Amino acid sequence: MPLTLFEKVWNQHAVRQLPTGQTQLYIGLHLIHEVTSPQAFDMLRARGWTVRAPHRTFATVDHIVPTGSQARPFTDNLAEQMTLALERNCREHKITLFNVESGRQGIVHVIGPELGLTRPGMTIACGDSHTSTHGAFGALAFGIGTSQVRDVLASQCMAMTPLKVRRIEISGHLATGVYAKDVILTVIQRLGIEGGVGYAYEYAGDTISRMSMDERMTICNMSIEGGARVGYVNPDETTIAYLKGRPFAPAGPAFDTAAARWRALASDQDARYDDVVQLNAVEVSPTITWGTNPGQSVGVRDRLPASADTEALAFMGLTSNQPIAGTRIDVAFIGSCTNGRLSDLREAARVLQGRRVAAGVRALVVPGSQAVRAAAEREGLDDVFRSAGFDWRGAGCSMCLAMNPDKLNGREVCASSSNRNFKGRQGSPTGRTLLMSPAMVAAAAVEGAVVDVRELLGVRQ
Repeated sequence: MPLTLFEKVWNQHAVRQLPTGQTQLYIGLHLIHEVTSPQAFDMLRARGWTVRAPHRTFATVDHIVPTGSQARPFTDNLAEQMTLALERNCREHKITLFNVESGRQGIVHVIGPELGLTRPGMTIACGDSHTSTHGAFGALAFGIGTSQVRDVLASQCMAMTPLKVRRIEISGHLATGVYAKDVILTVIQRLGIEGGVGYAYEYAGDTISRMSMDERMTICNMSIEGGARVGYVNPDETTIAYLKGRPFAPAGPAFDTAAARWRALASDQDARYDDVVQLNAVEVSPTITWGTNPGQSVGVRDRLPASADTEALAFMGLTSNQPIAGTRIDVAFIGSCTNGRLSDLREAARVLQGRRVAAGVRALVVPGSQAVRAAAEREGLDDVFRSAGFDWRGAGCSMCLAMNPDKLNGREVCASSSNRNFKGRQGSPTGRTLLMSPAMVAAAAVEGAVVDVRELLGVRQ
């Protein structure tokens, strides 16, 4: 019977059906970090349990780690204590840890792929909502809570209900100045922030096929913002080329064998889906959120909806029908597991070349990993950012969720390349977030307000 990738991978990892009707699912890769794992390890310790498969668990520090000075001990005592706890737990249970001294530290959803830990056909779990990022490789990747982190540590399994599968077909060429971030914001706007509840999203179509792995990761990363539990792309030659030579990927003949297996995982041509949605890439423009959830967005040349949510408008200090372009900003943030990769930094630097951040705008760029930071510095991107007036930081989650010193102050408005614009998300209960692509953030930083990046790129409209 023809199957989707979701069905193939699910079936390969199903251990048994539980009395609840859920499936006991084997987890091939477990990623942990300093914030959601301490309580899980304490639960293991209290029961006298051990980690069942430490070779399938990898750890890093990212959420609470400072991005200014990363010298140890951290000046933030809580960050230092949580890092020490993770180091102790990994040492006790023989788990590989990528801390700031390792040279491989970074946001968990950035380092997993760049190290070759993330591979097609895997089931992946992590105590973080945006674990769906790893689906870009043709994996089923689930964000889980602390009690499930405990379960996976103890049994290498978790209980889950099977999902329906919605195929989202995106066709056509994206215009210059339009990015993967604009595509996923448009998908969420059209399907809604709860439209994916109970679904896995399969992204397909020639637009997706032409995307780099970085772009596919951006798309899959924000699946969770549309309510989907999983987002994935079928593995292809782009996937295989990305993985070849990665530190934890198979090597030599083993890689060729694995690649053949990965290709076979792709959804069968006549697989059946629970729903199919089609989107024309020509219809996508640079997109910005105006409200307090990622579904509240408009194109940069559009006005806010006439029937926009009044509570969100009041919080944001905006009015219905007003243009989004020209909205003033106080802070520009480039980074996060959505858009903190090397290609993201390149696009932002392209906009900033020879330009300066507007007076009064606080701007920071936070690479997604130490490897991304080093690669960017080899290319001289750090010099471009510094010359433009951006603060060049160490790797971490930073202002995406503000569990660290990088926070908004008061009613500041932030142009952000991150994934969530909830109230208080960036550290101030009254701070306001406008989500957009890294290139759009760079453009807003230069102008001091939301502007169409295509104007700075010299693109004719």
